[in-house]
Amino acid sequence: MSNLKPGDKAPDFNGNDQQGKLISLNNFKGKKLVLYFYPKDDTPGCTAEACNLRDNYSTLIKKGYAIIGISADNEKSHQKFVEKFKLPFSLIADTDKQIIKAYGVWGPKKFMGREFDGILRTTFVIDENGVIEKIFSKVDTKNHTSQIIGEEK
Repeated sequence: MSNLKPGDKAPDFNGNDQQGKLISLNNFKGKKLVLYFYPKDDTPGCTAEACNLRDNYSTLIKKGYAIIGISADNEKSHQKFVEKFKLPFSLIADTDKQIIKAYGVWGPKKFMGREFDGILRTTFVIDENGVIEKIFSKVDTKNHTSQIIGEEK
């Protein structure tokens, strides 16, 4: 569970996306950023979440949001995921988990009775000045856009 809370300054980050392009928090000054952390490319929950954001991309853009996804998968894995599902936003490859740990989204998880450390699916909405507005730690993967923009399902 992240120690960050709404009102905190978002930790700065730098990372390469699926095309090797360097992306940093500074790229989004003056825009709202949906920064979402997810466990693994091309898995059911992560695909549902990415496709929900893809399907509502124009709505999010019209409301002034940019979208960036982050996982510990490498650039090649991200590239395949983006191409397979025609994702219109960048995915940062955080293979050394520096950004993941800076945002406090690495920790103990349970899956099928097994405990292990992994990425805790979490979304941060960061305002135009780099301040965290909202944090979603209970992500509804199929209706995530509605969570972000505050609409009822």
